[in-house]
Amino acid sequence: MPSYQDRNISRLTRDTYALILAGGRGSRLHELTDWRAKPATFFGGKFRIIDFPLSNCINSGIRKIGIATQYKSHSLIRHVNRGWGHFKKELGESIEILPASQRFGEKWYMGTADAVFQNIDIIRHELPKYVMILSGDHVYRMDYGPLLAKHVDSGADMTVCCIEVPCEEAAGSFGVMTVDEDHRVVRFDEKPEQPSEVPGKPGTTLASMGNYVFNTEFLFDQLAKDAEQDGSSGDFGNDIIPNIIKSHKVYAFPFKDPDSDKQPYWRDVGTLDSFWEANMELVEPEPHLDMYDENWPIWTYQEQTAPAKFVYDKGARRGIAIDSTVSGGVIVSGSTVKRSLLFSKVRVNSYCTIEESVILPGAIIGRGCQIKKAIIDRSCVIPDGLEIGVNHDNDQANGFRVTEKGVVLVTRDMLAAMALK
Repeated sequence: MPSYQDRNISRLTRDTYALILAGGRGSRLHELTDWRAKPATFFGGKFRIIDFPLSNCINSGIRKIGIATQYKSHSLIRHVNRGWGHFKKELGESIEILPASQRFGEKWYMGTADAVFQNIDIIRHELPKYVMILSGDHVYRMDYGPLLAKHVDSGADMTVCCIEVPCEEAAGSFGVMTVDEDHRVVRFDEKPEQPSEVPGKPGTTLASMGNYVFNTEFLFDQLAKDAEQDGSSGDFGNDIIPNIIKSHKVYAFPFKDPDSDKQPYWRDVGTLDSFWEANMELVEPEPHLDMYDENWPIWTYQEQTAPAKFVYDKGARRGIAIDSTVSGGVIVSGSTVKRSLLFSKVRVNSYCTIEESVILPGAIIGRGCQIKKAIIDRSCVIPDGLEIGVNHDNDQANGFRVTEKGVVLVTRDMLAAMALK
């Protein structure tokens, strides 16, 4: 028989509306997001980033979900419609796309709070007791049930989900909190250059994950007040949170493993280097993010493709993949793939060597290519014999982007420009 706590969390999740903010461009990913919003970016061999918060909601029992979109949202909307469009409104479940549509005024979404405010009538129609605001930009697995339970038990007006990160990583990138012994937020700084340290943990700060829980009516009141404020940027971190922490109950909820009290997997893949590193972590024999866990599956849309195929075993022309993740529809023809992720329908022709690389769907690698520490964008056709990541001077001369840590990004536009030289 379910325990009282289990029943309580089940009731709370049914009374919650989740709004995923998925309109961000992800400018630090440069050309990788020229044609797609950051939440639509591919990740992990078969997924997109948006699949992680959506899967967390579904696995947590939250079935009323809105997705606020804005920047170049076509591929994101198409993915959600194909992979997440099977929910039935008559059963009290739905995943709805909420594009920026100037519902209140003539402006598009100005900030995170404004994105919620412009959809306030849609949320009100669902009659939730609690509203959960989620970032659509991060890769992690989290049960939102305990977060909701803690929010209610503490009597909070707002709860901010947080994670401990190095100060140098948080500087200029994350909202940072200072809390008292009861985890009540006493100070909030949005993307400070010198984040405050966690007491007793030098070099570590308490950063906001961009995930919030509100009592519904309290949220509506604060959004209405903020909308009337001249000069407000319409943002939770810049405006809402700093204005309410002294007069209302705002608590922090540390994202930790309940069994070990350790930091669970969470990645902000906001730069090309962090995107590459997070994908490379997945090819480890025992990755920190276990996507094979049947108790917490990551759902997504995927085409029905043939199994991956490795062909030829003739001397140097041998099709093999070592310490790699290879998706359906891939053909590795007489080439060697090491420590890499190949998304669906990638074709690697003969006599190639691919190492430590992320090859996005539909890319075709020509014969005799040498590719190392690279990100190859969707549907790229790499010419025969091209070397990528072997000599960075040549990479830059070809118009490819080389990061500070030596990751090379190649897109279709870059290849087209190279062909014209």
